[in-house]
Amino acid sequence: MFGFVPQILKIYRTESVSDVSLIMLLQFSLGMFLWLLYGLYIQDRILIVSNTISFLTLMVATGMYMKYRKSGASPL
Repeated sequence: MFGFVPQILKIYRTESVSDVSLIMLLQFSLGMFLWLLYGLYIQDRILIVSNTISFLTLMVATGMYMKYRKSGASPL
């Protein structure tokens, strides 16, 4: 659930995303979003809360990736 917080902190401190893969962030985000949808479908609060937090954390990491990537560099 909070697995990407250390990565977010590292990106913030170094202002560098050279060791972060956008594809990995997007794949994890998609997976968390699908689990969130499943939790909503079966009305399971634990799935909803945990995957909402995870998805939002990944969105922060993805936003920071977009902000700190080198200009002109391919995002993938």
